[in-house]
Amino acid sequence: MKVWIFSFKRIMIAIPSLLLTSMVVFFLFMMMPRVMGADYDLAILWMEYKKWIASFLTGDLGMSSYYRVPVSLILREKMTNTLILGIASLLITYLLSFFMGRYAGRNPNTLGDRLISGLNYTGLSLPLIVVSVYSIYFFSFELNWFPSNGSVDITVTEGTWGYWFDRVHHLILPATVLGIVGTATYTQFLRDDIVENSRKEYVRTAKSIGLSEKRIYNVHILKNSLIPIVTFLGIDLVNIVNGAIIVETIFTYPGIGQLFIKSINMRDHAMVMNLTMMFSTIMIMGNLIADILYGVVDPRIKLE
Repeated sequence: MKVWIFSFKRIMIAIPSLLLTSMVVFFLFMMMPRVMGADYDLAILWMEYKKWIASFLTGDLGMSSYYRVPVSLILREKMTNTLILGIASLLITYLLSFFMGRYAGRNPNTLGDRLISGLNYTGLSLPLIVVSVYSIYFFSFELNWFPSNGSVDITVTEGTWGYWFDRVHHLILPATVLGIVGTATYTQFLRDDIVENSRKEYVRTAKSIGLSEKRIYNVHILKNSLIPIVTFLGIDLVNIVNGAIIVETIFTYPGIGQLFIKSINMRDHAMVMNLTMMFSTIMIMGNLIADILYGVVDPRIKLE
């Protein structure tokens, strides 16, 4: 019951944030040149806002001035590509972080631990845009291992095995870049948590009753160290949005990130306004999910 009350309170806090964000997005765009006419006053703007937010909630996002089709049709196509990119990058992040963090946590202050820590600090210091540009130069132009742009070759037939293989081939490099950048934080967090948990009283108790070192690490220490990482799921939604805008633009990957930049350049106000609202909603909901998960999985946080 406490969990439901805690979640309800967090949702009630998020709703005013969403409403305020929608007002800021709408009124800023309406006050842009060539959007709002001279005869617009506050009463008319307020009526237009209520009409827009009602349409947004029902999925009626208006017409794109550049594509000349409903905004929802373009978003549906581009969102699929971004979701595929985001899920692939998260898998890479979690897999690399798990194995490197687990190794470094079980072998602290060794050569392997120092090498992993060095890689982590290097990853944290390199901007995503720099990693993206150098990855394209090295793996696409120099080695010719992966395509440098797009999501699929236009010459392949949709629905065939060759089509899906080519989609995966185009996905590997941008997903790896986006995934590796997030790996450093998770790896260091897992490593430090394993080291901290290995020094706690329950570990000494487990050793005293004769449990094997492998069982202590894999069942007790690793399990307790992985629980807080669950709370990062909400933050990952925010990171995917932020990273997608950069990675999709540089790799010319046809997702909502690239669409957002292109719509700004083409002055497609309906598309930009709805994308801005969508990004803001994802970020608020991501922080909401992280907040709720943190309160649920961490017993040290009071749910009252």
